[in-house]
Amino acid sequence: MPDVIAPPSVRALARQKGIDIEKLARDIGRTSIAREDLEGGGEAVGAPQASTADTSFWEVDHAQYGPVSEEPVGRFAQVAARNMAAAQALIPAVTHHDRAEMTAIEALRKELKSEAQARGVKLTALAFHAKALARALREFPKFNASLSADGKTLFLKDYVHLGLAADTAHGLMVPVIRDVDRKGLWQIAGEIADLASRAQARKVRPDEMGGASATITNLGGIGGTAFTPIVNPPEVAILGITRTETVPVWDGTSFQPVQMAPLDLSYDHRVINGADAARFLSYYAGLLADPRRMLI
Repeated sequence: MPDVIAPPSVRALARQKGIDIEKLARDIGRTSIAREDLEGGGEAVGAPQASTADTSFWEVDHAQYGPVSEEPVGRFAQVAARNMAAAQALIPAVTHHDRAEMTAIEALRKELKSEAQARGVKLTALAFHAKALARALREFPKFNASLSADGKTLFLKDYVHLGLAADTAHGLMVPVIRDVDRKGLWQIAGEIADLASRAQARKVRPDEMGGASATITNLGGIGGTAFTPIVNPPEVAILGITRTETVPVWDGTSFQPVQMAPLDLSYDHRVINGADAARFLSYYAGLLADPRRMLI
């Protein structure tokens, strides 16, 4: 099994609890271990326990109601499901919805199309979203933080790493782009394409997973107008994006067609309050509305 990725604080806590972190990683089928995985004396977070979770109502003979077939759930998907269930159960999450005008970004992408072709880089809107999110995380430090398992310590990060949720044939993967705030748009676009391609081929390295400041989950290529993404612990926020659409916007005299991207920010309410979330997305949307400002 590849080397286990865990922050020094998590390794120290594992030693205090007498947990073999390498064995734990093998047991839950994951190479990235967070504090939450150490809860319950080393049991995988979200794994139902007889004393705490009654799952008897799921034990149903579905065949009595009609024809069924069985399909085994892969280990990768089982681990992801346990982690998401744990996050949903442990984090008091709220989702704030907003929209960002994408007219200027689409115009800039069109302007840079020939340069993108010359560079061999596909300049997607997601690259602009990543750049804007990195700037917003620097502007609002509490969003670039993690809360300790006991809720008594907030770890403020002096780096900006972004997780990119990828829908793959073998389940959800979240590879991470490091130091996004210190990289240019072309480099970000290239790394997004590279990670997405290797995620599909299951070639993402262990050191390219974990340690994100926040995560972006982008459904823009599929559809939808809004959703409520689940916060990916130990992060405190996740940004969901759906398909950009043209909507009528009143300019004071008439309605004008404007390209808008729906934004869905889920956040840990123990760390972030609603007013801060509204300010965060307003700042973020402002960067997207005037992309040249964030590229300086």
